[in-house]
Amino acid sequence: MESQLLQLLPFLHDRNPQVRQLALENLLGHTATDSSYRSIFFADRKGGGGLQSQKDIELVRDLKLLCRDHLAIAHDAFRALINLSDSPEWANPLSETSFLVFLVSYILHPPSVLADLAAMLLSNITAQQSTCAKLLTLKIPVILDESLKICFYPTQSRSGTSPPPSLPPNKEVMEVLALPLLLDAFVTSAKIRAPGGDQAAIRKGELNFLSSVFANMSVTPSGRLFFLTPRSTDALTLNTHSANAEYPLSRLVPFTEHPDTIRRGGIVTVIKNCAFHAPAHRALLSSEDEEVAIPPSELYAPGINLLPAILLPLAGPEEFDIEDQEKLPPVLQFLPSTKTREPDSVLRLTHIEALLLLCTTRWGREFLRENGAYEIVRTMHETEQIDKISEHIERLVNLLMRDEGNDTEDNTVEENVSEDERIEEV
Repeated sequence: MESQLLQLLPFLHDRNPQVRQLALENLLGHTATDSSYRSIFFADRKGGGGLQSQKDIELVRDLKLLCRDHLAIAHDAFRALINLSDSPEWANPLSETSFLVFLVSYILHPPSVLADLAAMLLSNITAQQSTCAKLLTLKIPVILDESLKICFYPTQSRSGTSPPPSLPPNKEVMEVLALPLLLDAFVTSAKIRAPGGDQAAIRKGELNFLSSVFANMSVTPSGRLFFLTPRSTDALTLNTHSANAEYPLSRLVPFTEHPDTIRRGGIVTVIKNCAFHAPAHRALLSSEDEEVAIPPSELYAPGINLLPAILLPLAGPEEFDIEDQEKLPPVLQFLPSTKTREPDSVLRLTHIEALLLLCTTRWGREFLRENGAYEIVRTMHETEQIDKISEHIERLVNLLMRDEGNDTEDNTVEENVSEDERIEEV
């Protein structure tokens, strides 16, 4: 069986599309992690040094090119690469700049039929920190045209499932940073389906897996700084420090209550990872009405107003007395009796961990006390069934209820916690 499958590999670059499709159909099932014959995709690997032989290089090249093929072929090619990209041997060649440019361009182009699969693949390969570093500075070529739905055309998106628009000839091509455009696409794609099922959408994909890309980016300090550095609200501008700047994270915060678990899960992780950056706590918690800079930067932008986005998923239908009610942010006051807490226990824990991180600065602790964090987590603790979450809530309550004095005047709080209790970037 293995030898028969190996004989199919050369047909992935056959001139006949039907032959390519048939070969890929028969190979796709063996790209899964639990496949007995998955080793055929690593057959010429020497001593763990990566995909180096000519056959390996041809296989990687073929699957990359097949992502640009007709619908059925491109669909299976993306799925195969998604399965294989869990291996560093495959993630590295998939992170080559030329393929990253195609992948990002394809995701950004609204007519791309398989944009969600492309976003899933980008999510997998950004698990490698080296890929995140590339994506931070990656630029893609675009043609600006106000007649287009998103006012630009990413030229490297062209493929069998991503048709180009009709544009006047000789239009100027410019290069722009990819990451702000991905963030913009992520935000706008959340509105592509109306409640009634209206299919008149700007984009073919929902792009929920871009939230996992952002979560991967936020693991590193340089990635966090992207979300915590004011940028122009126009993702196409070359002037990143314009007067109408905002923190990129502020555009992601509203999705902590999104119905899709993948989308809100990635954003919850970004929020937690950004909370590791203690100098950002004032900007994270301040309201949009206040202009705040994150030291040592002197760039000011409206506050991110993060606390309501963390507390709302943790709030249930409980009623509070008037005194406690007045402490809460307006969006948490007088919640309906149908209000439910975040159903995913991992995400509930991540929210609590974010609050714990915000308590590592005295300013953060005082802000949480004054704005109802204790009242929300106290009622949450009464119904929480997961021991680890309950233990984290108790740690949080201890920090919020402690007296502040000269020994807590500095910005950080040291706690005696075990290795299992330490909060890590994810």
